[in-house]
Amino acid sequence: MIDAATDSDERLRRLEAVTDAALSRLDVDDLLAELLDRVRELLGVDTAVVLLLDAHARQLVATAAMGLGDDFEAGLRLPIGRGFAGRIARDRRPMVIDDVALDGDTSPLVRGRGVQSVLGVPIFGGGELAGVLHVGTIAPRAFTPDDVRLLEMVADRASVATHSRAGNVDRTTALALQRSLLPTALAEVSGVEMAARYLPGHDAGVGGDWYDVFALPSGWLGVVVGDVSGHGLMSAVVMGRLRSALRAYALVCADPADALQHLDAKVHHFETGNLATVLYAMIPPERDRIHISVAGHPQPVLVDPSGRAELLTAPTDVPLGMGRPATGRRTTVVDFAPGALLVCYTDGLVERRHESIDVGLERLRATVWPGQPDEVCTALMLAVGEERPSDDTALLAIRRLGPPAQPEPQVILAAAFDRAGVALLRRQIAEEAARHGMAADGVDDFVAAVNEVMTNAIRHGGGAGRLRLVSVADDLVCEVRDSGAGFPAESFLTRQERPTPSPVGGMGLWIAQQTSHELQIESGPAGTLVRITAAR
Repeated sequence: MIDAATDSDERLRRLEAVTDAALSRLDVDDLLAELLDRVRELLGVDTAVVLLLDAHARQLVATAAMGLGDDFEAGLRLPIGRGFAGRIARDRRPMVIDDVALDGDTSPLVRGRGVQSVLGVPIFGGGELAGVLHVGTIAPRAFTPDDVRLLEMVADRASVATHSRAGNVDRTTALALQRSLLPTALAEVSGVEMAARYLPGHDAGVGGDWYDVFALPSGWLGVVVGDVSGHGLMSAVVMGRLRSALRAYALVCADPADALQHLDAKVHHFETGNLATVLYAMIPPERDRIHISVAGHPQPVLVDPSGRAELLTAPTDVPLGMGRPATGRRTTVVDFAPGALLVCYTDGLVERRHESIDVGLERLRATVWPGQPDEVCTALMLAVGEERPSDDTALLAIRRLGPPAQPEPQVILAAAFDRAGVALLRRQIAEEAARHGMAADGVDDFVAAVNEVMTNAIRHGGGAGRLRLVSVADDLVCEVRDSGAGFPAESFLTRQERPTPSPVGGMGLWIAQQTSHELQIESGPAGTLVRITAAR
């Protein structure tokens, strides 16, 4: 009876600690800091972190932390579905990991900090996901259901704090503008399917990048991606005016170049001192062609149904607002085959400090495939986007519907790996291959081939890589991607003789080629992609 009373008193103390009315008098940042400090004491943990959701980028943003020391990176971004916090956000339920060392997909907020056990819960606001709260211990810990319930109470209080943050007048105005111009869901349009992402490179959460898709009375589809110079609210205001003006010109101009010429005159007259790059494309009701005009903007990528990705060779005219109003802008017409994918973006996706833009463009081209636009956008933000971007990014992918040239791959497994994660992936691939109906000796050959390619990625591709296991029709295909310097793949694939082993290797890809039905390699300065098709 004494123990029960003590337990009841302890629960009451914990409840009061996170619902204390004094907390409501703190500003948002101080409230989050106080909540994290209290939960560390109540749960006896070493670290506590709050990450809030950026709905447009579909990423979690590290906002507040306790116990991580001076190296905590506020603003660090984690994609939903990746890492400990990302999986909690994806599944929208609590998660416990007793031994972090056995989990191959932990985030930079956990990995390498001595944390051994972690507990995390989602933060909800108005029934929608608002973020993630997680705690960790340096000593091994078995978290209990009571620990989970207490952390959920703290998450509820953190939700109130994040709602208060959104109540700031200036920020609310900025976010309202952004949301009105960049809808999180694109309208359904006949003949195509689409997906988009917007990632701010500014603390205010808004900037001058935008994307737009609209149906015209004629049945044509208008597609826009643009970038106003600068960052922050003022750039977003100019962007909103250009977006509305271009929609108006689209109603009276049957040619993209003509519409951009009118928009350029508008910038010179009404937006003096501002520069903007814009890509405007029109797709006819048959959806079989793309009419495109480019005003100083990065060239889009067109992926044909077979998977070949190329930058469009449309001529680039001067940006809007540069020099005198331009005349003679040009429109290019290209085929848009069933199953093909058009990827439009702003330069924040491909530009990096201390790196040639050609490397970023090659990285983009090597990442896309003619798949579901939403999956392609997610892959691009993972492989090409930055965790802490310095520039805004707008991304729009449009695929023409129709019978694809190749069967749509079904993703079975997707994961990042390093040396420590290879063994786990080998076991998972073996299990999936057996489940796919592969004979035992075929499973062994397939796993051996994948293991050799993963080992190559670790040794020659930067110490890590990404793996994707897909089912295409009756084939099982494993894709392994790294970010190494690349090598002459074509000469390797045409080689007939067995290579001579050396101290740095030389046999791995040859073994993979011998134990698989087909081996495909794409290699360049942005990295190497190896596709292994299991022997039938």
